[in-house]
Formats: sequence, structure tokens, C-alpha cells
Amino acid sequence: MSLSEKKLFLLDMDGTIYLDSELFDGTMDFLREVKARGGRYLFLTNNSSKSASAYVDKLSRIGIESCENDFLTSTYATILYIKDKYPGRRFYALGTESFVNELLKAGVDVTTELSDDVFGIVMGNDNELTFKKLEDACKLLLRDIVYIATNPDWVCPTAFGYVPDCGSVAEMLWRATGKRPTFIGKPEPEMIYLALEKFGYKKSEAIMIGDRLYTDIASGYNAGIDTIFVLSGEGTLDDLKSSEVKPTYVMQNIREVYNKIKD
Repeated sequence: MSLSEKKLFLLDMDGTIYLDSELFDGTMDFLREVKARGGRYLFLTNNSSKSASAYVDKLSRIGIESCENDFLTSTYATILYIKDKYPGRRFYALGTESFVNELLKAGVDVTTELSDDVFGIVMGNDNELTFKKLEDACKLLLRDIVYIATNPDWVCPTAFGYVPDCGSVAEMLWRATGKRPTFIGKPEPEMIYLALEKFGYKKSEAIMIGDRLYTDIASGYNAGIDTIFVLSGEGTLDDLKSSEVKPTYVMQNIREVYNKIKD
């Protein structure tokens, strides 16, 4: 199926349609074009520091109107995983206040304090990280407990460059404890499967667009759908040369994606 025939566009956000609070050229044209042709776009993000409602507010501030149903987050996927695999178990939540509240709101039993009844650790991208949280995690990981993390991203893009993301913190904890988490978000295919099931699209009708080969593009590859690797964020052509995961298409930015689907 050609690009112009695609119906479901799965979009990474940071580095793909904006950077911090700067909307990339072509983003609004692309979103309007998808809607005009009767398609749907869905934002898939590994960033677990914000809830879907917080993303609605963020996009509104930069000119994109959306609703919570337009998002699939790694936090949401993690909630579904915990409720399926470990219902009723208590987890120590290592993440932002928003992350903790989202877990609680969904009915996951979480705490931010050490206790003997903690069954596992659930960790997200934490821009409120403290040394105490790291110390607590190390103490808990001395036990034989379940250890889950929302996403494996090394860095999160900002206007000035990059800051450590969940994957980097997990690596630091591995160096200290020898324990690695089960990652839930991209590059695992589950978020894409959820999107296809939720909105009733076939794999051939969907395409994943993102700036990271090892998460965005890998998730599309693992789910068996087409992918577009954009060079507006973290990933580079040098990364492409050394990557085992190859995208279906490589484009400079979302403006070029818009031009291609309009043709």
C-alpha cells in the first residue's frame, strides 16, 4: 500500500513533530491532510513523565487541538501489563508525581515509600529524580522482585540538546545492582497492537513515524507495519548505517512526510 493510501499514522512526538515547545514546520499541514483524507493520527510516546491529559494541554499550547483518545503512552501500556500479569500487587513507583497519580487513578496499587509488602518496582521517565529514589530502588533490587520500566530510551530531547531518559536511569541501576527491568514501551510492538485493535485498522493501513531507530522504528518493524525514519530528532544517517533495523522510508522531517502523502 502506497503512502497516500495509508489510513492510520502513528506518530512519535519529541523530535518528530516538535522539539520542546517549538512546533516543526509542516506539522500542522500534515495533521490537517490526514484528517482531510478521512484518516487518523495517533500520538505514541514513550515519555512517561506526563499523563495523556498533560499532553493535551501541552499540544494546545503549541497550537494542536487534541483529546486524551489521541494518545497512547508507555504508562498506559504499562498499566495494562501490570493489571494483566500482577493484579492486586503493590509496586514501588519510581517516577514523576504525574506518573504515580496516573497509576493510582487506573487502580494500580503503588507506593513511593519502602515497605516489606512491595512486590516490584515500576519505573518511568523521571524529571523529578532524587538520590533517595535511586537509593530506595537499589535497596529493593537486592530482593528477588519484579522490575518493570516503561521505556528504554537513553535520552529525552530538549531545546538545548538531550537529558537522560528512563533507559539511562535503568542502566545506572544495573551498574549498581546487576538487575535489568522488563521494558514495556517502544521498541516492543504492544502499543502498536493496541492502536490497531482500538481503532480497527489493518497492519497494511498503518505506518509508524519517528526519529529513533531503536524505539520508534523498531516498534513498527516488530509489529509488522511500515515505518518512516525522520532525521529531525535524535537519529542520524550514521545510526542507520549501523542499525540492524531498517525503516521502510527515510525522510528529512514531517514537512517531507506531508509532501509525500499529498502526492
